[in-house]
Amino acid sequence: MGRFRLRTLAMAAGSFVGITALTVVVSAGGAAERRIQATGRHHFGESSILVMAGGAPLMSGPRGEAARLTLDDAEALAREAPGIESWDPQQVLPGAPVKRGDATATARVLGASERAPLVWSRGVTQGVFFDAAAVAQAARVAVIGETVARQLFGNEDPLDAEILVRNVPFRVIGVLEPFGTDIHGMDRDAEIVVPISTAMRRLLNVDTIVAIKLLVRDPSRVDEAAGEVRRILRERHGLAEGQKSDFSMVTAILVKKMVARVQRVLIVFLPLVAGISLLAGGAASAALMLASVSGRVSENGLRRAVGARAKDIGLQFLLETTLTTLAGGLAGLAVGGGLALYVIRRFHLEGGLSPLAVALGLGLSLAVGLLAGVLPARRGAALAPAAALR
Repeated sequence: MGRFRLRTLAMAAGSFVGITALTVVVSAGGAAERRIQATGRHHFGESSILVMAGGAPLMSGPRGEAARLTLDDAEALAREAPGIESWDPQQVLPGAPVKRGDATATARVLGASERAPLVWSRGVTQGVFFDAAAVAQAARVAVIGETVARQLFGNEDPLDAEILVRNVPFRVIGVLEPFGTDIHGMDRDAEIVVPISTAMRRLLNVDTIVAIKLLVRDPSRVDEAAGEVRRILRERHGLAEGQKSDFSMVTAILVKKMVARVQRVLIVFLPLVAGISLLAGGAASAALMLASVSGRVSENGLRRAVGARAKDIGLQFLLETTLTTLAGGLAGLAVGGGLALYVIRRFHLEGGLSPLAVALGLGLSLAVGLLAGVLPARRGAALAPAAALR
């Protein structure tokens, strides 16, 4: 192995690439899967219905440019749809500049009602959330996420301080519960929530909203409620039969289907690609070792002539292949583990290097090495000493 360094490195490279990919996929993919499940449970409980402006459902959220929903629509749904327990309208201002003195930040500004903590299951850790009076008066008050608080205030207390959102002054009255990164890699702690009326009048100057989230009192009647929500909105928007809806709806059942599709990619297809890469590396190792057998005929003949048995020659080639692929696998585990931890931290996911990834990496690299070494070992052991010396 030391004499043929280039061949050894080429053989190790196959298992290195495969185990690196497998380690990243299993570790980072597992963390991403847990984040997807947590996000789905947080935003779309069994009793949730999300109505978004525009005709195509998007996992990334509502689109303001397609908005035809209004606050009157939201109030009509809460009043007429059966079994609605609570509701919250939403307006979104993505990437708004925020300032406090010389400190600056870029935040996603959400307009919401006083019912947002209940409807979206996200309250405050400091201060208070705004009330109905603040919404009715279009008050310039804000509840900020932890990322915004850190960027603008550092270690200072942000409560009762003034910030500028698009040069509109707001008084900070609370800090949102930490959320982390959602399934799209968006930092949900880099958000600011203001009264929906304030967002519409003072920040965006619009009379529409981009989404309405409804909570149904009885989760078993969500489908029935969703059907009524669709009927009410189509009637209010004057849509004829057969005409495409200018809104889309998401329920827990649809979210589960979307999550299942993503999980299939994370659990089945990506590991399969990594496994194919590993098998290809094993085939390359076998081919290189077979070439090595042909190139070392005289060496093996000499060993046989001085007393080496056929099984000693075979064992040598088997050990060379196995040790080379195992060394590549260990290097792949180290590099893949580092890449997985970087991805997990970069996207604020939870978890670390998966024990399953370590077990699979070691086991598969060893198995591939043994399988790839069988044929070269048999060919090396089958060499006749006299023919090899000639």
